Amino acid sequence: MSDKTAVSFISLGCAKNQINTEIMIAAVKNAGYDITGEPEKSKVCVINTCGFIEDAKKEALETFFEAAALKREKKIEKIIVCGCLAQRYEREIADELYEADGFVGVGSFQRIAEAVEKVLSGQRVMFFDDISNLQLEGERFVISPPFSTYLKIADGCSNRCSYCAIPLIRGPFRSRPMENILSEAKALAQSGTKELIVIAQDTSNYGIDIYGRRALPELLNELCKIDGIEWIRIMYLYPDKITDELIDVIKTQAKIVKYIEMPIQHASKNVLSAMNRPGDSDSLLSLVQTLRERIPGVILRTTVMVGFPGETDEDFEELCVFLKRARFDRLGVFAFSSETGTPAAEMQNEVQDDVKTARAETVELLQSQIVLEKSDALVGQTFEVICEGFDRFAECYFGRSYMEAPDIDGKIFFSSENIVCSGDIVRVRITECMDFELIGEIVQ
Repeated sequence: MSDKTAVSFISLGCAKNQINTEIMIAAVKNAGYDITGEPEKSKVCVINTCGFIEDAKKEALETFFEAAALKREKKIEKIIVCGCLAQRYEREIADELYEADGFVGVGSFQRIAEAVEKVLSGQRVMFFDDISNLQLEGERFVISPPFSTYLKIADGCSNRCSYCAIPLIRGPFRSRPMENILSEAKALAQSGTKELIVIAQDTSNYGIDIYGRRALPELLNELCKIDGIEWIRIMYLYPDKITDELIDVIKTQAKIVKYIEMPIQHASKNVLSAMNRPGDSDSLLSLVQTLRERIPGVILRTTVMVGFPGETDEDFEELCVFLKRARFDRLGVFAFSSETGTPAAEMQNEVQDDVKTARAETVELLQSQIVLEKSDALVGQTFEVICEGFDRFAECYFGRSYMEAPDIDGKIFFSSENIVCSGDIVRVRITECMDFELIGEIVQ
């Protein structure tokens, strides 16, 4: 192996997958390879895929075909396909993606350096160890901005929602030991992290498997003690697991940003039951009201699914009425896609594609009006904003307040007479809302 052998990585899908990519990059770098962010400058291109829903699978395949084109042009030599798509379609993928030189499932991430070595020697590798071997932690080569870093506290899922393939792909819910999480968080703080973004498939379930209790409140209290960390953002809280204790911690700990992402998926009891999820319109609305009463200024984000098998016009109308009453600050909507191996894939009464599309567009229109109203109400208010950079086309800085999570929410664009560095937290007064984006200026 030459010291100049370069390996590139492309990470697709969620932030949880990104952390797996970062661990693989560190392993390959420690094995003596150079790392580059440009596939055409590498000998080996590693694509860490997502296989959760149809759109993610399409993106993964398109990315692979782009890499395959570079290989035919002799700009790269080898391609390794990793992650969820490879794991999910282990039997079929080797034949269909014949231009790939290796496949690494989620239970074999720790063997990535071995896979790189073998494909460079001319072998075609198929590493599919048991998914229970999924690597939960390890040294990372962080690829996100250094001031804002994801911290994964668990992986896998045991909720068994009827539409979801995550348990099939990544296995049951598994928490990391608290002491390991805190050690990693301290190291991230020492390297310049100001915002920790706590993630898992279900963060609210943290600790249930290793401590026999939901220990997220305890973990958050300990994370708040770490010097250097200024913001702690919690993602993926399940509505039925948001306890009074957790609400109190979010409310009272100054470092925890008042932002809660909780996927509800629907509001009709009939649809939720078919999804194998608890709750109904009344219980969910009660939770929303409780959160807003007990955590002043809290930003609530959710996702909903339309077109689930058996969803009637009445079910959809109930969802729309609920959303008008709940008035979420942030909302993502996607149409149901049938995932092989899940109970929902075998259900009858499928909803036609054109109906799914129409329902998704209706929700988007409904939510856009809510967002515009809420954004207009922010004009004149001042918020702390973490600067993410300078937009040379707009000739202003941009960043996020506590109201925006990275990658999924919008930005705040702001002007400043003085130089602002990426990672600086500054006070910005909102002066206008333009096309769903907030515009402001620094308050000296």
